[in-house]
Amino acid sequence: MNKKVLSVVCASAMALTAMLGLTMTASAADTIKIGVFEPQTGENGGGGLQELQGARYANEKRPTVLIDGKEYTVELDEVDNKSDKTEAVTAAQKLVADKVVAVIGSYGSGVSIAAGPTFADAKIPAVGCSCTNPQVTSGCEYYFRVCFLDPFQGSVMAQYAWEAGYKNVAVIDQLGDDYSTGLANFFIKQFESLGGTITTEQQFQTNQSDFKAVLTQIKAAGADAIFAPSSITTAPLIIKQARELGIDAPFMAGDTWYNQTIIENAGAENTEGTVVSTFFDENDDSNPVASEFVKGYKEWLNADAKRIENNGGNDAIVGNSALCYDTYNVILDAIEAAGSTDGEAVKAALESLEGDYVTGHITFNEVGDADKDSAYIDIAKDGKFEFLKIVSVTE
Repeated sequence: MNKKVLSVVCASAMALTAMLGLTMTASAADTIKIGVFEPQTGENGGGGLQELQGARYANEKRPTVLIDGKEYTVELDEVDNKSDKTEAVTAAQKLVADKVVAVIGSYGSGVSIAAGPTFADAKIPAVGCSCTNPQVTSGCEYYFRVCFLDPFQGSVMAQYAWEAGYKNVAVIDQLGDDYSTGLANFFIKQFESLGGTITTEQQFQTNQSDFKAVLTQIKAAGADAIFAPSSITTAPLIIKQARELGIDAPFMAGDTWYNQTIIENAGAENTEGTVVSTFFDENDDSNPVASEFVKGYKEWLNADAKRIENNGGNDAIVGNSALCYDTYNVILDAIEAAGSTDGEAVKAALESLEGDYVTGHITFNEVGDADKDSAYIDIAKDGKFEFLKIVSVTE
């Protein structure tokens, strides 16, 4: 190749590169980032991945957002907070540095509480999916959430226990876990106000796997039932070890136990009769929006073996996946209503947002909590969770 031809080729390549550069710049300018702040590893990694997949599905279904008449592509910026409060702050700081316009998450109240000030300082609205501890929003004006709260969830389960005829209940909760200790405290307060007795409250450490000492105390207390708000990881261990010690009292728990993997890991016989509160039940066909989601999400899960693995090895739809799908759409609706990605404008739009979603009608109160007044109660039967009843806060 002579020098003249080479010169022409090089010039053409440079022109093409420049054109591509302009195209890439324009493409980047037409993209906004939404942070997905979830545990992908650690104690809550299983639940975090299920929540994350709700966001991924939502992003595939609704990949763009209209802002002031212009369409923008929505890119998910996923970070792993590792189920750890210190790591949560680092993950939050990365999202701020990445210039996300809003944040989804997190599964786990403790990490959400830890990251709240970071998002607030940057004026980036965060919307939690299933973080139920009151402190998530009470001290952070930029945090919202689409789920019900632990005071309500604890009261619902205490009411259920009392109406089921349990007069003496033992409680097991995890030290240092805001979700676990918070929900346990709300349950205890309501159950005792109804006339029930807490025979014993036993606590365990993070990453503990041997619960025999705790369960021996439970057995000696002679409780009618056991309320154990804990993680997906610890639940099957507690259940199996309880049965090995000859404890046949039924278990009760909050939303984290509404997960088919717990039944599979603990065994259908051991979990029979376990009762949980949850945000969503895929078998409820009263909401057309939910029915459409269930059909589409199951098809999406089954299209990829990795998605099934991340979902716990099956296509059962857990409440936090549905909540995360709603959270993504709530954020996009707020951005469109604001006509802007400015944090304060999106925050103001969230404050006045109202709409019907997969998990029901959503509006936010003055502290950013969803105005939800009902919960599903499900029971483990023949190796699966089955719908038992819906409990309203007004009951």
